[in-house]
Amino acid sequence: MDDLEGGAKRGAPWKRMSKEELENQYSPSRWVVRLGAEEALRTYSQIGNEATKRAQATGRNLLDVPYGDGEGEKLDIYFPEAVSEALPFLMFFHGGYWQSGSKDSSAFMVSPLTAQGVAVVIVAYDIAPKGTLDQMVDQVTQSIVFVQKQYPGNQGIYLCGHSAGAHLAAMMLLANWTKHGVTPNLKGFFLVSGIYDLEPVMHTSENASLLTTLEDAQRNSPQWHLKTAPTQPVDPACRILVTVGQHDSPEFHRQSRELYQTLCRGGWKASFEELRDVDHFEILWNLTQKDYVLTQVGCIPSPWTECILL
Repeated sequence: MDDLEGGAKRGAPWKRMSKEELENQYSPSRWVVRLGAEEALRTYSQIGNEATKRAQATGRNLLDVPYGDGEGEKLDIYFPEAVSEALPFLMFFHGGYWQSGSKDSSAFMVSPLTAQGVAVVIVAYDIAPKGTLDQMVDQVTQSIVFVQKQYPGNQGIYLCGHSAGAHLAAMMLLANWTKHGVTPNLKGFFLVSGIYDLEPVMHTSENASLLTTLEDAQRNSPQWHLKTAPTQPVDPACRILVTVGQHDSPEFHRQSRELYQTLCRGGWKASFEELRDVDHFEILWNLTQKDYVLTQVGCIPSPWTECILL
């Protein structure tokens, strides 16, 4: 009996899978429905690059702003036409299994949101093998503290992450802001097709660069820590939207649903949404569209607008 099967008695469904099936479940590109895996990844990169170039061309931005002392600790801020400190800020953390991706190709939602009066912040962090999971979590924390200190009159900070970025955003539900000397005005979390229990990833090829130990995985798994976390975030009005694509793998669905259920049991104001007829990558492609459900922040009702302040 291998290690995965040996742990089945602990109740985790993934531990009853073969290593081949686990690899398949945690490879999002194998689940795309309209393109081949390689073509889907190329298209994802192309759309991200084009959206970022368009956003940068407007001139209403601050690029490569340092939020820390490290070389990789930079962020881009995109403003709406009416620039004011009293704006809602959406901060986006890119995916890429903590080992690929860049802020320089992740401005998918900038144009639709800035058109509706939202400032968008795209955050860089040190991906593996340079960065460890602990470092990434710390960098994301630093970036939020920086935005709060720079724009203390903001109308709310909303955190959005995709895939690995959703994991990093979810870890902010557990952050100890007191030691940073400022409590950010967090109003909403948008967790898109994320991984919240990192232990299964240890048993896939994705761990070759991450080199995650069991202790690392457990320390950085919000699913497990939220079970004993405070029942409310700093602001009781803070809302959490957990989403997953219809064509994400069953394991990605399970991870999202279990996080949502854990949040509900803990008394958090959480919602769950399965986005119809999209895969892991198409969710982000669609964020470039002003009429997409996740970018219509001014439309009621929408799962997104339950969280964002406009």
